Amino acid sequence: MATFEKGILGGFSGKVGNVVGSRWRGKNVMRSLPQRGNYTATEKQEEQRQKFKVVIGFLSPIVDVLSNYFGSPQGDKSRSNLATSYHLKNAVVSTPQGMVMDYAKVLISKGDLRGIDGGTVAAAAGQVLNFSWQDNSGQGKATATDKLMVVVYAPDLNLFYTNMAAATRDATTASVTLPNFMASFEVEVWASFSKPGTNFAAISTYMGAATVL
Repeated sequence: MATFEKGILGGFSGKVGNVVGSRWRGKNVMRSLPQRGNYTATEKQEEQRQKFKVVIGFLSPIVDVLSNYFGSPQGDKSRSNLATSYHLKNAVVSTPQGMVMDYAKVLISKGDLRGIDGGTVAAAAGQVLNFSWQDNSGQGKATATDKLMVVVYAPDLNLFYTNMAAATRDATTASVTLPNFMASFEVEVWASFSKPGTNFAAISTYMGAATVL
């Protein structure tokens, strides 16, 4: 048995392969399962392993975003733990080609701040994505100075681009220039709002897919 401070996405509870994670006396603990000779995982166990592998692989590059803006810690569960649990339950699906992420259900942030209303995204020359939305400042806890957060993922490259302060809520438009290597690739796009200097954020919006020009 061993203790650890941080995993890729914080502590975890349950089985992953032949490793069991748990909390013991306020510490994150890992131990290996006992050897069972010619043990073969059931179909359901193997399915869960594949789900976990796909979700962790997808979320790991944006763990800093999730750790700051995905809800509020609950007891021993960090924001990144909560993000992992959410995506395992809601945003990974089985296909004939294996487990894949359901991009429309992916969340980059989760909270009670007012989100994006009437949002659109369109590609323009020079690896630019143009965003537009309605100014809903004053609704709930939304203010004009809330920051637009943008996360872009290129599946074929398995790479993310993030911009945590692309514009303010009252701007109603923003242009984001992606790296040159994303040109010609299709990307998946999410956007949200956060309150400057806090961990307070909205439930993110899936803006759809776009081909980078």
